[in-house]
Amino acid sequence: MKELFTKIMQGYEGYTIGKMLCYISDPKIISFAGGLPNADVFPLDLIRKAAETSLKQDWDQVLQYSAVPGENDLMEAVIDYLKRDDIHIEPENIIITTSGQHGIDLVGRLFLEPQDLIVSDLPTFGGALASFEMEDAKYIALDIEEDGSDVKGMEREIEKSINQGRKPKFIYVVPDFQNPSGITMSLEKRLSLLSLGKKFGIPIVEDSPYRELRYRGETIPSIYSLDKNQGNVIGINTFSKILCPGLRVGFNIGPAEVIQKFTFIKGGNILNTPKLNQDICTAFLREYDLETHFDKIIKYNSEKLNFFLQAMEENFPEEMGVKWTKPEGGLFLWITVPENINTTGLFYKAIEENVAFVPGEVLYPKDLRRYDSMRINFSYPTKEQIAEGVRRLSKVIRQHQAQR
Repeated sequence: MKELFTKIMQGYEGYTIGKMLCYISDPKIISFAGGLPNADVFPLDLIRKAAETSLKQDWDQVLQYSAVPGENDLMEAVIDYLKRDDIHIEPENIIITTSGQHGIDLVGRLFLEPQDLIVSDLPTFGGALASFEMEDAKYIALDIEEDGSDVKGMEREIEKSINQGRKPKFIYVVPDFQNPSGITMSLEKRLSLLSLGKKFGIPIVEDSPYRELRYRGETIPSIYSLDKNQGNVIGINTFSKILCPGLRVGFNIGPAEVIQKFTFIKGGNILNTPKLNQDICTAFLREYDLETHFDKIIKYNSEKLNFFLQAMEENFPEEMGVKWTKPEGGLFLWITVPENINTTGLFYKAIEENVAFVPGEVLYPKDLRRYDSMRINFSYPTKEQIAEGVRRLSKVIRQHQAQR
């Protein structure tokens, strides 16, 4: 039957990182692979109470189909919540999604035709790559710098592409604690990127799952807020990292004509986001002590990050040639190894030592892949697992270097 598959799906192999999550279920393996918050910070009391209240008060509606754009109560709660970030929108500027990944998929379905160009950083979020690959997208992609996107390089490459008759459809970035690098884009570059998008009439797609997870340094305005509702930015957001992933609720914001099309697409692919899950998110925004909750997450993850960085210092002396980023927030850091080490092959050696990471290869577009890096998640494992996992990782790399 495979000869009947679409051309794209015949060669499509799915979301590589998603398939790696199977290793987390093996208790022997210390996993730095998944982009998982730790359940220790999930507000179980709120979730249980909100679910019980929703089912008690409105069970017949809760268990039915619900409105495609999302529940009005949740949309209004999100609109109020965004004001704290100097984002001011109306109901026509928001759609509730079934996770941030769903929000990314909506972007790809709306804007991309086969072989269309996307501008992005290298490396970039693997879930976005997986989604856009299904639309047969191509990339203008440049190495991310210490302060974020190479905006000047993007401008140069966009001009070259437009002169060749190919205008990119959008610029995709994760400006706050980027997945996978952990790098945060500076204010200067956010403003420059916004100006770049305006210059060429190319929208900025701002993916913001980690924005609230800042552990040190000053908060930088979002690109969406800097645009002042001029319609140049589409925002992708999720409750997965600030509440919990299992609810699968997020939201996209943007120009009304874009949101309307997202709604049409959502009606044709998943129809609606479960009302019970939306009600829990509404209670989270309306009834929970968010500041205390975020303080708890920040303290918890910050300690994990500092512990991880210390373990790296202790296990990777300078002569090994291993380097890593030092994020100000988020859930990830990026490790670069000497060029003669292929981290895809190293991954399977690491599994033998019962430690897992994400090989850097899968965080680059297919045509631009590199093999000398890895993504590390520090929020999910315990401190004891971090200490032992980093030791095992160092052992694997040392053994590999000794064999060459």
